[in-house]
Amino acid sequence: MSMSILSNFLRSLLLSIILSFIVPMLIIGAVLVSTSIVGYIPGLHGISQAIANQVLLFLATFGSGSPVDGLLVISMTCSLVGALFDTYAFYRYQNLRGE
Repeated sequence: MSMSILSNFLRSLLLSIILSFIVPMLIIGAVLVSTSIVGYIPGLHGISQAIANQVLLFLATFGSGSPVDGLLVISMTCSLVGALFDTYAFYRYQNLRGE
């Protein structure tokens, strides 16, 4: 029984870490792609380029000047938070069940 609990915990933890790492990348990627698509609408090119530039500057702040490094830092931080939350939820679930 104990091994089953450990394997369930590790599987859940790994899934939480992976999903928490990927979601910020998808969200920021969606923002950049949507601003790029909006840039094709006449009259909105300047606004969409300004928004994309601000997003890249925001990412560069966390990446010591590199937007890609900033995205990785944000994704790793979200991954750590997801792992901590999953560990807490698993601990609470075990305590409420009495194991």
